[in-house]
Amino acid sequence: MLIVSDVHGRFDALGTLARSGEPLLILGDLINFVDYRTMDGIAAAVLGKDFVRQVAQFRGNGDYQASRALWREHMAGRESEIRRQIGEHVHHQYEETRRALEGGVSYVTYGNVDSPEALRSCLPHGSTFVDGEVVEIEGFRVGFVGGGAPTPLGVVGEVSEEAMADKLDRLGPVDILCSHIPPAIPVLSTDVITGRAEGSSAAILRYLMRYQPAFHYFGDTHQPQASRWRVGKTRCVNVGYFRATRRAIRHP
Repeated sequence: MLIVSDVHGRFDALGTLARSGEPLLILGDLINFVDYRTMDGIAAAVLGKDFVRQVAQFRGNGDYQASRALWREHMAGRESEIRRQIGEHVHHQYEETRRALEGGVSYVTYGNVDSPEALRSCLPHGSTFVDGEVVEIEGFRVGFVGGGAPTPLGVVGEVSEEAMADKLDRLGPVDILCSHIPPAIPVLSTDVITGRAEGSSAAILRYLMRYQPAFHYFGDTHQPQASRWRVGKTRCVNVGYFRATRRAIRHP
């Protein structure tokens, strides 16, 4: 099986993998809202790259209050129009997701930039939306828990620690755990480019310590201090920033 995360609009390469003949596991963030390397994405298309550069600066400093204030300033008096334009771009990218996955077998969960229901509804025949459930793939019991860590932005793809713990409790023991965010281990959740701790989950770490699945695959942190780690018997693997690498991890 092949595993990817953080597609962020790289649908051409995703389509190639989807039709490779192997099951494809996608661990969230299909949408490209902002590419902080190039400033491309939905936000730039609607509000311009200068706006996105300012947002990126605030994000890099962890200043969510300033980021929210900037959004309010730019949307003032045209909130409905901007939301409509963003919604159209999001819809288009989920249509691209559907086209990329047609003709293959895939299992898809969501990340912090995704709309779970929109993602679920766009998937073609052969693609399965999975969240808080276990699927048998190539003889392995694979558990999926979607969603990003909570932030002051409160976007639709974020999941509270309580909700994450509830989803994990439903899984029970598995051979492989798949999530969008890493366990709460600093080297797995700290981005070496921004120098900031990104999202992580203490509930996932507790699950790993309790059940010790053989593997835990995840994404979210694009340039982590460490891409591999061990928690007891569990091998933790960041599968990479697919938008940049266009590469999948193949499960042993």
